[in-house]
Amino acid sequence: MITNFHNPSDKRIYTERWPVMRGKKLFRVMDERSTEGTEELLSVSHITGITPRTQKNVTMFKSESLVGYKICEKGDIAANTMWTWQGAIGVSEHSGVVSPAYIVYRQKDNYYHPRYLDMMLREKYLVDVYRSISTGIRPSRLRLYPDPFLGIYFPVPPMDEQIKMVNYLDWKLSKINKVISSKRKEISLLLEQRQRLIDDTLFAKCEKGDGEGETNPLGLVLPKDWQIIKFNGLFNFGKGLNITKKDLQEEGIAVISYGQVHSKTNMGTEINDTLIRYVDESYVQTSPKALVNKGDFIFADTSEDFAGVGNCVFVDRDDTIFAGYHTLIARPKDGKEHRYLAYLFKSSLWRYQVRKKVNGVKVYSITQKILKNALIFLPPVPEQEEVIMFLDDKCKMLSCAIEQITREITSLQEMKKRLISDVVTGKIDVREIDIPEYSISLDDIDADMDDEYMEDEIDEEV
Repeated sequence: MITNFHNPSDKRIYTERWPVMRGKKLFRVMDERSTEGTEELLSVSHITGITPRTQKNVTMFKSESLVGYKICEKGDIAANTMWTWQGAIGVSEHSGVVSPAYIVYRQKDNYYHPRYLDMMLREKYLVDVYRSISTGIRPSRLRLYPDPFLGIYFPVPPMDEQIKMVNYLDWKLSKINKVISSKRKEISLLLEQRQRLIDDTLFAKCEKGDGEGETNPLGLVLPKDWQIIKFNGLFNFGKGLNITKKDLQEEGIAVISYGQVHSKTNMGTEINDTLIRYVDESYVQTSPKALVNKGDFIFADTSEDFAGVGNCVFVDRDDTIFAGYHTLIARPKDGKEHRYLAYLFKSSLWRYQVRKKVNGVKVYSITQKILKNALIFLPPVPEQEEVIMFLDDKCKMLSCAIEQITREITSLQEMKKRLISDVVTGKIDVREIDIPEYSISLDDIDADMDDEYMEDEIDEEV
């Protein structure tokens, strides 16, 4: 057995049967630039590697022009300089362009099968190496530049063994992905059930009307004791921090940006820990207006799909929390906690009136004006309290079921990572393993996708 002796922090050992070569003998840096900006924009993620941006719901905005972006040909390596230490690197299966801030590498010779190379470069122990040789004053500012990357010693298995490893992993991962895909469908059904529950409960006493109007955009006949109030009558507005993902760090003051508001883990009626990121404590002094209070709502001011228009988070805790980038703060004027509204803002009927007002094709903007003019429908307080108690109980059960399935998916994803690591490093010898016939469906491939809205943390720097 031999170690990657160039990086003492790399404790992984490769099998003795494989030679190792320094990166500078394997790869060269490319710096071809787009002159017309007509190429496909590629996204680099630690979750999915390199994919066309049009195929994803990433939450960072792209530049108006792609002129000057770096050319990335099929088979090239693209690395997000800022997030390589998290695994934002891969081998492209597409020709296109990537951010000028990225590094593009190309094989000097055909040492690697593209699929094996992609998996090897994103293998978890090698990612640890990237982190150990990245430079920066703090984790959120770490960068991995070409010289240290090309100084790494990489294993170079025989090509026939690389092909065998790719085929073996396709077979084994397809089986795991089938299970993940099935569990994701379970979550989707539970979310649909939760949505129906909220809609049916909130408007159970309403009757269907003859149509829509300015005073009744829902097309419903409301009970006579219900109030109709403009959003602006109940809330004052604030804005979240004027920051970007590069300002996030591993610890500090909690912050919720629009990527977390759009997360599938956001139920809208509470803050769970998976939504929280962190910024430097100095923002408490420089940006106190972006701090939220218990009872506030954090709205995402943009969405890259129509279904996400109106997404928000209800602040249900007293912790020190910032609203992050691309968010609006809605603060109750009366200083009370309107938990009933946390469910109302999740209802399909209420969001319908907001969605009608937004403009956009690929990006939908939710302005203060749109929210200010939205109508809020309030039953008497005792009825609100009954609804809250009922929905809190029923939704909690559904949320617990969703959380359990999510944990199971996480375990399966960790299993995949361990399997890939064991195979691409030679710990599992696949040379004599018989691989049966198998099929891969689109659903199985899609199972590799994580919560896409969370990718704003590691995707584009444009």
